[in-house]
Amino acid sequence: MQSPPTGSVSSSPPGRPLRRLSIELILIVLAKIAFFALIWWIVAAHYPRPDTRPAAIEHLLAPSTHSSPETKP
Repeated sequence: MQSPPTGSVSSSPPGRPLRRLSIELILIVLAKIAFFALIWWIVAAHYPRPDTRPAAIEHLLAPSTHSSPETKP
């Protein structure tokens, strides 16, 4: 004698499990982006930015005015 089949037990909720999974993955990615942005802000944002004006770069690349005199043979 066989017993009548009982209702199947499904582990996934009714509806759209792929849609729920995609929403969870998108939220995880957004949380990671926010986390790394926060780390960057804590570590690197407080450093002074270099002066990138053409005059400042020219001054940086110019030869030193108080260099030691060269010896000529």
